[in-house]
Formats: sequence, structure tokens, C-alpha cells
Amino acid sequence: MQHRQIAFIGAGNMSRSIIMGLVRSGYPATHITAANPSRPKLDALAQECGIRITQDNAEAARQAEVIVLAVKPQLMAQMLTDLLAQLGSLEGKLLVSIAAGIKVERLAQMAGGHQRIVRCMPNTPALLGLGMTGLYAPAHLDAADRTFTEKMLQAVGQTLWVADESGINGVIAAAGSAPAYFFLFMQAICEEAERMGFSPEQARQLVQQTALGAAAMVERNPDLALSQLREQVTSKGGTTAEAIRTFQEQGLMELTAHAMQAAVRRAGEMESLF
Repeated sequence: MQHRQIAFIGAGNMSRSIIMGLVRSGYPATHITAANPSRPKLDALAQECGIRITQDNAEAARQAEVIVLAVKPQLMAQMLTDLLAQLGSLEGKLLVSIAAGIKVERLAQMAGGHQRIVRCMPNTPALLGLGMTGLYAPAHLDAADRTFTEKMLQAVGQTLWVADESGINGVIAAAGSAPAYFFLFMQAICEEAERMGFSPEQARQLVQQTALGAAAMVERNPDLALSQLREQVTSKGGTTAEAIRTFQEQGLMELTAHAMQAAVRRAGEMESLF
């Protein structure tokens, strides 16, 4: 991986996870600068990772070859306007946006017509190095910029390029928002286990270890379809079969599809806000 100078504008949880992933993988801390309005997050990053920190966005961006845009979507336009006013130009810099709801074309407008932009959609397991990030870049972006961005995000998990920008909304539905789906299902199992008489601690132990084991079985059996894995633990006429039958009769598959499409629609609506 190339060792470019990287500036993170915004030092929230996702920036922190990417920075920590990079440093742990051997990326030079001296090549990373984080900018944030307040000091506590910056001080923690400096102490944990040994990176450079500043409360001045322009100072962070001035010498950077890559600028990671990690501010809230509603703050993006003003931040880039201020940055351009101070730097004059973003020429020679790759912009990597992890902000939800802002399309590449709109980011280019905010950045004064700048065209070297990659849009990314990571998810919260990136905080553990187990993230799933969708990436999109317009056709004109060169291979070196694509490769650098991919390697940077692989420091916190796996990556997937989408050919069309609309695919980012699909990534949101299938990965960005999806940890919450699993948490909700786990919550439902936990609550029912408690009604069966288990303590909250026991119920959580049962559910989280089962979820961890199920995910590991999926990962370690890439040649088996998910339906096959399910069938392997579903004896005909048994307890699992009865539970699965109930899920299917109550429309679990259709409900999941409706929920994911709702996420896609909302992602599209958000793109019109900025």
C-alpha cells in the first residue's frame, strides 16, 4: 500500500476506527493528521495512535494527498466552502467521503468542481476491524486512487466496489444498516429467553455466542449456500423445523425484503437533502 499523507476532517468513531486500523496494519502514524473542532477526541487519537492532530481543517488538509471527509452530511457544504476559501484549490488531492446521503456529483459541486472523489459506505463493525464497506468512484478516477482507497478501507474489514452509484444505497440496506437488523433479532430472542426463565445475563450469553458461532460457520463454509447451512441444522419434523416453518408462515422473508427496500428509499430521499 502506498504511504500517502492522509488528513481526516472529523474525528468521530468511524475516523477513529480507520485511523487505528491503518496504524495497526503498519501505516506510518506520521503520515496521518486528524482535524476536529474539539480537543478530547483528538487528544485520545494522538495518545492511542501517535498521529498528528489539529483543530484547523485547512492545516490538516494543506499537505495532505488524501482528505477523508468525515463530517456530518449537513455540515459538508460549509466545511468544503471554508476549506476552499483557505486553500484556494484542492488540486492534487483525493477526496474520500464517508458521509451518508451525498452523491459524488454533489460533492464535486461543494468542492468547487473537484473531480477526484470516492464515495464510501462503511458500517459500525469497522470499529472492531470487522467492517463491510461499499465503494463507488466515477469512471474517470484512476486505478491508483481506487487501489489506495480500497486498501485504506480494508484496514477495518472487507470492501466491495459497486459499478453504479445507486449501488451504494443497496450497500446501505444490506450492510450499512444491517447490523441493527441482527441486533433487533437478537434482542427478540433474548427477551423471549428471559420470559422462558433465563436471567438477562444467561439469555445474552446464549444469544451472542450462538450468533457468533453462526457467523463463523457462514464464513468458514463459503461454498455452502446459506439455505444449505440452515438445512443442515433443520431435522425434518424437529424443533428447528417447527420454528423455521413459523418464521416462513409469518412472512419473515417478505418482511426483510420490505425493510431493506425501505432503507433504500430513505437513502434516496436523503440524497435530495444535500
